[in-house]
Amino acid sequence: MRLDDKVAIITGAGQGIGLAYAERFLAEGAKVVVAELDETRADAGMKHLEESGGSTNAVFVQTDISDEASAQACADATREQFGRIDILVNNAAIYHDIDNERNDYDYLQKIFAVNHHGAWLMTRAVAPTMVEQSSGRIVNQSSDAAYMYNVTPPGPFREVGAFSYSQTKWGVIGLTKFLAGQLGQYGITVNCIAPGITMTEATRRVVPEEFMSMIPMMSAMKQPLEPEDLTGAAVFFCSDDARLVTGQVLCVDGGAQMPS
Repeated sequence: MRLDDKVAIITGAGQGIGLAYAERFLAEGAKVVVAELDETRADAGMKHLEESGGSTNAVFVQTDISDEASAQACADATREQFGRIDILVNNAAIYHDIDNERNDYDYLQKIFAVNHHGAWLMTRAVAPTMVEQSSGRIVNQSSDAAYMYNVTPPGPFREVGAFSYSQTKWGVIGLTKFLAGQLGQYGITVNCIAPGITMTEATRRVVPEEFMSMIPMMSAMKQPLEPEDLTGAAVFFCSDDARLVTGQVLCVDGGAQMPS
């Protein structure tokens, strides 16, 4: 098992991609902290992990990643429970209920507080423990949306768009590189996964049903992307195989985006 006895915090692990990460990490021998804000989602996620046989090494810690004290409390609880922190996966984000029609500054700040600054707060909370250990793996989650520079169709100008989701996910890519540059000397790698449109319940809420079958046709592989398809990349980044891999962004999307 590639993550044997490693201790991993996975944010937003109550459902979707985060839950898939948790299940795979447990199968790879890790102990997992399900850092989830919503207790109902967390309960459902923990039940799923129990049914798949991995719950004995999983604990739930209620966490608001946009709140400094809550992020720190999650790190403290993990260290108290397991004695160390080896891995942080910054997966949580506002996605399924985002309002792309809103371009006001207050709303943009709200999305940044979770999708971008939440990753920074969680990293800041776990970094001292990882530095003390002289080892650590941090995996940030961006999105193909960071690369989708949609051209606005012709029409009268209303206002400058916020592009809130895409902006925050592009910011995560930059954050990854700055953190990798700072933390590498302490034995900590920081990498990033940029998923394509993934077949989760959240996606089904965002994408109209009539378009769901068209999504695979947007990629080179012409296949739907499932949450489980992302887990191998995360395990690689967190394993000894990636000991000297840092500051990298890996698009896992079947070839929908191919940035150089």
